[in-house]
Amino acid sequence: MLNMADGLSRLGTLASSPVVVVLADAFAAAGHELAVVGGPVRDALLGRTTHDLDFTTDADPDEILRIVTPISTAQWDIGRAFGTIGARIRGEQVEITTYRADAYDGETRKPVVAFGDSLESDLVRRDFTVNAMALRVPGPQLVDPHGGIEDLVAGVLRTPTDARISFGDDPLRMLRAARFSSQLGFAVDADAVAAIAELRETLGIVSPERIQGELVRLLQTDDPVRGLRLLVETGLIDQFLPEVPALRLEVDEHHHHKDVYEHSLTVLRQAIELERTRHPDSAPDVPLRLAALLHDIGKPATRRLEPGGAVTFHHHDVKGSRMARKRLRELRFDSATIESVALLIELHLRFFGYAEGAWTDAAVRRYVRDAGDELERLHILTRADVTTRNKRKATRLRLAYDDIERRIDELRAQEELDAIRPELDGNQIQQILGIPPGREVGEAYRFLLDLRLDEGVLGPDESERRLREWWAARG
Repeated sequence: MLNMADGLSRLGTLASSPVVVVLADAFAAAGHELAVVGGPVRDALLGRTTHDLDFTTDADPDEILRIVTPISTAQWDIGRAFGTIGARIRGEQVEITTYRADAYDGETRKPVVAFGDSLESDLVRRDFTVNAMALRVPGPQLVDPHGGIEDLVAGVLRTPTDARISFGDDPLRMLRAARFSSQLGFAVDADAVAAIAELRETLGIVSPERIQGELVRLLQTDDPVRGLRLLVETGLIDQFLPEVPALRLEVDEHHHHKDVYEHSLTVLRQAIELERTRHPDSAPDVPLRLAALLHDIGKPATRRLEPGGAVTFHHHDVKGSRMARKRLRELRFDSATIESVALLIELHLRFFGYAEGAWTDAAVRRYVRDAGDELERLHILTRADVTTRNKRKATRLRLAYDDIERRIDELRAQEELDAIRPELDGNQIQQILGIPPGREVGEAYRFLLDLRLDEGVLGPDESERRLREWWAARG
């Protein structure tokens, strides 16, 4: 809970930081207002780490640039059309934006940019009250016309104006509600939730790139499940990731299976916990988290109700991989992320055969080869996929995976498992068999690779002997 005295003390610290002081003095000397605005004010009050600083002012972009140039080491005006000038001051990146009073046409998300004439008119256009506070500098003076502090204390996300008007102006704010709910651990105001459900289809005017950006930011939070539940409950997620709510499969009295939707959310949470445990200093792993959320999306399309009450999902791994690839392309994810997620989903069931009986060294080598660079993510995803309440079964699976990781480490030490390749290359194959480059060289290469995976290191002489035998047997 927010301690008001501590929060105000932290605002004082923010106002006295070197970057803020330098800027405040420069703008005051030029006869202009300046205020720290939005996230930095909110985070200072909450005691959270404040990153890049955002400022707002009554100065126009040309005047902003004139003021900051002498006190900064770099400037950029890529956002000049929207009133924003960026600069690097005392080693920190800042953005200063002219007061805005934008208008929206309701058909596109792009506002008609209009500069405002007061700080209060600028704050009213912000997304949520907790982001609609400002700290005037020098001074300092907290400006909170919409009760942001009260909402911080209550842990509530509320819009400064009527939620339907706010979300109608900019539908992306509905996604931001889910992200901030997860990021801050706040509840979303009931009127805002109702407005999201009512206006969910207006998200269609938002570009896939911007939707993807908010989805990524949501997944990067410590607890994305809170925001995902909001997206599902309001139906907003149907507009860009309908495969997730489709996981809520109906269960009749004769056919039983675990709740796939709840299972997937649990897998996501467990994957995040394992990610932190195994890589505590790393940034949030978005491809891993996407794979955890989507790993079972092939189940609805492959569900079969069998006699006797059993339910099967044969090949849901392959189906889900294809579905994820298609959806992530539509959301304009980069190719590396798409390939990572698709491969993880395709391979997420592979380990469970190991749990039924120890694999040969050849099977372990194939597992490593097929996972490639995604092996560590696959380790985490597979472990996170165990959500059974049967403690004996959970322990058996955990020990089995401990064993496969141990064996991988042992094999890697023995034979450089990460770089498995045949002991004879393409040129040697051509020389030994007396054949030119072509399809037959590729077939011979695959034969030697399978031999390497199945039997380990044989040495070049034995590999050549086996290659000649294989070639002779082909006739």
